[in-house]
Amino acid sequence: MRPRSGRGRLRLRPPPQHLPAVAVRRYLVGPSRRRPSARPFRKAPRRLPPSATMAAAGRLRRRLLLAVPWGWRCSPHRGGAGCPPAGQVRAAFLRFFQERHGHRRLPSAPVRPRGDPRLLFVNAGMNQFKPIFLGTAHPRSELAQHRRVVNSQKCVRAGGKHNDLEDVGRDTYHHTFFEMLGNWSFGDYFKEEACSMAWELLTEVYEIPRDRLYVTYFGGDSSLGLSADEECRDIWLRLGEVEGNLLPLPQHHVDTGMGLERLVTVLQNKRSNYDTDLFTPILDAIHKGCGGPRYQGLVGDADVGRVNMAYRVVADHVRTLCVCITDGVYPGLSGAELVLRRILRRAVRFCSEVLHAPPGLLASLVPTVVEVLGDAYPELTKNADQIMDIINENEAAFLSSLERGRRIIERTVQQMEPSTNFPTEVAWSLYGNLGFPLDLIDLMLEEKGISLDSAAFNKLVLEDAKRKAGGPQAGQLEDANTHLDVHSLAQLRSSNVPATDDSPKYAYTLGQHGQYEFSPCQATVLMLYRDQSLQKEVGAGQRCGVILDRTNFYAEQGGQACDQGYMIRLGQQDILFPVESVRLCGGYVIHEVTAVETLHAGDQVQLFVDEAQRLACMTNHTATHLLNFALRHVLGDNTEQRGSHVTAERLRFDFDTKGPVTVEQLQQVEQVVQDVIKRNEVVHMAEVPLTLARRVQGLRAVDEGYPDPVRIVSLGVPVESVLTRDSEAAMQTSVELCCGTHLLQTGAMEDLAIISERQLVKGISRVIAVTGRQAKQAREVGQCLAMEVDSLSLRMKQRSTSIPEMQKLSKEVGQLTKVVANTAIPQWQRKELQAILKALQRTANTAIKKLEVQQAEEKAQSLLAKHCNQPVIIDTVPADSLSILMKVVNQLCDKSPGTSVLLLSPQVSGEVLCACQVSKNCLPMFSAADWAVAVCTQMEGKAGGSPVVAKGSGSAKGMQGALTTALEFAQSKL
Repeated sequence: MRPRSGRGRLRLRPPPQHLPAVAVRRYLVGPSRRRPSARPFRKAPRRLPPSATMAAAGRLRRRLLLAVPWGWRCSPHRGGAGCPPAGQVRAAFLRFFQERHGHRRLPSAPVRPRGDPRLLFVNAGMNQFKPIFLGTAHPRSELAQHRRVVNSQKCVRAGGKHNDLEDVGRDTYHHTFFEMLGNWSFGDYFKEEACSMAWELLTEVYEIPRDRLYVTYFGGDSSLGLSADEECRDIWLRLGEVEGNLLPLPQHHVDTGMGLERLVTVLQNKRSNYDTDLFTPILDAIHKGCGGPRYQGLVGDADVGRVNMAYRVVADHVRTLCVCITDGVYPGLSGAELVLRRILRRAVRFCSEVLHAPPGLLASLVPTVVEVLGDAYPELTKNADQIMDIINENEAAFLSSLERGRRIIERTVQQMEPSTNFPTEVAWSLYGNLGFPLDLIDLMLEEKGISLDSAAFNKLVLEDAKRKAGGPQAGQLEDANTHLDVHSLAQLRSSNVPATDDSPKYAYTLGQHGQYEFSPCQATVLMLYRDQSLQKEVGAGQRCGVILDRTNFYAEQGGQACDQGYMIRLGQQDILFPVESVRLCGGYVIHEVTAVETLHAGDQVQLFVDEAQRLACMTNHTATHLLNFALRHVLGDNTEQRGSHVTAERLRFDFDTKGPVTVEQLQQVEQVVQDVIKRNEVVHMAEVPLTLARRVQGLRAVDEGYPDPVRIVSLGVPVESVLTRDSEAAMQTSVELCCGTHLLQTGAMEDLAIISERQLVKGISRVIAVTGRQAKQAREVGQCLAMEVDSLSLRMKQRSTSIPEMQKLSKEVGQLTKVVANTAIPQWQRKELQAILKALQRTANTAIKKLEVQQAEEKAQSLLAKHCNQPVIIDTVPADSLSILMKVVNQLCDKSPGTSVLLLSPQVSGEVLCACQVSKNCLPMFSAADWAVAVCTQMEGKAGGSPVVAKGSGSAKGMQGALTTALEFAQSKL
């Protein structure tokens, strides 16, 4: 882990300059309940945006740093084989805070960030607790109830702001994957207790001598108006009982976090993380798999051939691959998936090019990684086979790309002028399209004595990064009025502004004739939000967020799009305030509106949702639950949801799969859904305690935070029934935890059609479906296209003997193929029609080729009779295409092997086609390429080819001169 900046670090006793440092990370928030007056860090005098607040919070984190001399042993009785294994070090940390100090032990969050699109990977222990720090956690959520927590968090630092990828392997301490040990207090204990616990852990549990420890404290930050934390300094002085004066650290602005890897390095008396038992089994497995020299821990110039660097790269990267793939991040083409693809390819390259290992070495290391990490993270054991399959498939694809890339570089170098830089655009294509690491491109060019314009390449990288970052940044500007910052949330709570009561969003009924009736909701404006500040008044024409005491609008969450609609002020029925978006933040529902007149806190308003849009979202959300159930029913219970998104227009659903879903499976899934629709099952919904809900057998739910109590949605089976102990009712229908809005009966869905199914990356498929009238329309369009395909099949079976007619049919097949691919029709039908059209295209191409051969044979026979036993044949001949003309030339040369042939074919368009072939007996003096160029240049055209065959074209104006040139050129060479 990279040292991080801080200010004014002081130490108690200066350890030797060469010693390493490890740290126990402390994230302390909120004042101490036991000491309400102890608040050394007061709010800065100026308001900070969320990003600056988080940066300040990062500076306020206290660390306990320790340095240990290399000769020190874990205890008088430890050392060598007796040092504690990494598993015991991790377990001791967790047990210490759980058993001695009453912390709740939490499992590691997945490395795929949940609900934070700004992060590629979870890269710090605090990521999963970010809503607590920002105050945005829902007051009823399980997350908001945490007070004391301890965990070991899986972290990946590769890509984005914290990117250690290119440093891994060059030294002995950088990693892309590491484990972060952390204990947390949320409004419970504060500095005194945190420091005491840390001291106790290090000196009593890990038995580190006190005189080998040094500490730091926050030295202040004048730019943020924060003074030095002298209270924390005094705590450390009391704990350490150190004699003498505090001395400045030799190097300011240095801080490190307590990763498990570094702690284990110290406790096992090793010089490198890679020498601990977290890595040595993997390094041994690499040696066994490649058969080369053993790992020696060499770096820099001492590491001849970069063999030791390769060991470190492969050992680190295979750990990252195992953890990421297990947590649902697969090698792909964008975002975190693209970063993981680069990690995999970097590892593969070092395996093949440095260690000279056979293909498959990387995947063969997976069982060893599982053996090392499986006890702490049992999900690795469960997914070992899948991890190996994905690594092997991606390795094979990359090795193929490597070969292709080498050919591209060879061809480009041959075409380059001497003493020029390698074309930047070609390097960018290798990097972006084939996934070549930049250092590999540099290495390949260096071997050829050619350089790359790094400045120009980096400019393309920056432009690409800006282009990709444009969307999210724009989104951040758009939600500035609906995303409450931490200061505004604190102000609302200190002012006793109650959280929004959004239960009216569920207040809708079925009318007498089966129509849905949504009642308006009356509410009071409690506060307005604009430009990241709370306001009591917003003028006409201004965009702002409106916080109400209650609302019937659905805020975007759980994958369902937010409601739209409008509000009116009581007594002003003709003035509408359109509600453009709705967000939930820390229990407050913020409605984004453009004030057509001045809005004030205290105004009484009436809310009206867009009923058509809401009903469409309800329909598609219920359909999503039903689709989830149907997929598991057809594909198996191991089919897990990976994500979903519901809008008024369609629904999107991502899930685990071992391969593309077949036509038959798609039809079965749709049939399961349609059966439930026809039965018009009642949709049961109820709020129950979270602990009770989690006992439901077969509960299908995405891994995310839920409020307590939580809402259960059950199709066809009353919630009371699925909650009964040992009840298997939930296994027979769709039962999910969900805060979304749903239909009251499934019949209103009318129909569901899956209009798209594709694999996002290996192991994850995405389906898109539509319901109601859109589904029926998709089926109708599908039937029309099926009839067109049938008609085309019948015409193809008539087997026309005309090449133009067959070419026309082939063109129609191509056009219809595009229509089928891009039109919303049932996916199972699309696959069927695409298979038929593919076969028709093959039939048409075969027929055209056969007719061309027949025509070429006839023309060749005629020309052969005309030019009997001539060493050179130069003539004109009618031909519908350059392909046919080339076939005539080939036929002539096959029938008369010693003859060289050049034929011209004038076209209706005024173009003249040229094709030629030179007898091998005439090589190398006579070149077909030179012959064609000479002739086509005479016709103001172009040509190209090889010494044996060539082709080109030109203008009919120069055809007679071209025939003369052809003869003169041939005579000069023979």
